[in-house]
Parts: sequence; C-alpha cells; structure tokens
Amino acid sequence: MSAERIATMIPADDLAGSVALWSALLGVPPTFVDGDRWAQFDVAGGRLALAGTDRVHDGPAVLVRVPDLERAHASAKDSGLEVGPITEGPHELRCVVTVPDGTAVVLHGPRSS
Repeated sequence: MSAERIATMIPADDLAGSVALWSALLGVPPTFVDGDRWAQFDVAGGRLALAGTDRVHDGPAVLVRVPDLERAHASAKDSGLEVGPITEGPHELRCVVTVPDGTAVVLHGPRSS
C-alpha cells in the first residue's frame, strides 16, 4: 500500500488569523476552509494544512492519506511504532503514529462504506 498524498500540518489556535497570515506569505487564498476547524492551501504541487479546533495532535505533523487506514494502522503497529487509536473526524478516519525521533505522522483515509 502506498500513500496517496502527503502534507504538512501546522496547529492554529486562531485559524482565521493563520489563514490571513499564510495567504499573505504564500500569495494565494486557501483552497478549503471548514469553519474554525481546518484550512488548507494547495500550492506548488504540495499541501499545507492548518488545524484549528479539529486536531488529533497539538504540534506540527506530517499528514499521510492512505487508501486503507485499518491496514496502514496495523502495518505501523507491526513495525513497532507508537500508534494511537483510529478516530473519526468530520471528513475522514485518522490516527497518530509517532516515529522514533518523535515526529508525529497523522495517517488518514476515507470512512468505511
């Protein structure tokens, strides 16, 4: 199984202020804003996500979209990584994996049908 997309996620306590700041820095408006929960910028072939009130981790993280979250969750556990439970967000399922250097990786994928 391979990742479908990766992105950088930055926590934002003031999402509206962070959206304004990153819009000015990047020179583009966000491609998606979900109230005070989430915003993202798709620019230069990549994605920058701002996590407002909808976050599973309070620090910066790498987001990895996978087609089968349960499989990716099991694979990360089998690799001996620290893996949190799968939780349901407003748009997807997700879990936090912490790699040995302490970096947080948020695996996320579609809800089951």
